[in-house]
Amino acid sequence: MTTLAHPGETSAAQLLTQPGVRRVPSPRAEVFDCPRFLPPELCLQLIGLIDSNRRPSTLADPNGDAAFRTSETCDLNPAEPMVQELERRLFALNGIDPVHGEPVQGQRYAVGQEFKNHTDYFEPDGADFTRYCSVAGQRTWTFMIYLNEPEAGGATRFKVIGKTFQPEMGKLLCWNNHRPDGTLNPATLHHGMKVRKGVKYVITKWYRERPWR
Repeated sequence: MTTLAHPGETSAAQLLTQPGVRRVPSPRAEVFDCPRFLPPELCLQLIGLIDSNRRPSTLADPNGDAAFRTSETCDLNPAEPMVQELERRLFALNGIDPVHGEPVQGQRYAVGQEFKNHTDYFEPDGADFTRYCSVAGQRTWTFMIYLNEPEAGGATRFKVIGKTFQPEMGKLLCWNNHRPDGTLNPATLHHGMKVRKGVKYVITKWYRERPWR
């Protein structure tokens, strides 16, 4: 495993040592995908957990648009064996010390639900920046996994780099929320597009600069 330069981060070199990992050919952002990262049986188990304890999704900095993020979210119990298996697979992939990870979340998107263009890092001038970043620091990397394939819609579109990912069961997307110089990268702007038919389930795992408390 490649030695990582900074806690809470991985690297392109580390990720590309893993079978199936592909990098989007753009100089604007470090974005990767990996088809079939999770097996179908684990995806189905995680869907069951999400359905058992979901709630309306929220925003760190509400912007007055009630339709900006309309999905439902579930905070997954780290004691669940399937969550522990997911964490094991992520560590084997990215080499990030698990203490830097936020608790795993799942999201459910019904027909018409979406998450409009956004970045995953916390805006330094946001009203709640200190609240969210004072202890664990800024988000570093995002790892997102599609757990199923809705009948229509639900793609993830990175507008700046001109790349759209279609949901596929078990497929992982990940990206560095920073540029190589350490500054926040607005080119990671992405849109969880509306589901047109069916339901979409995803897992999201964020990592931080400092250990999560």
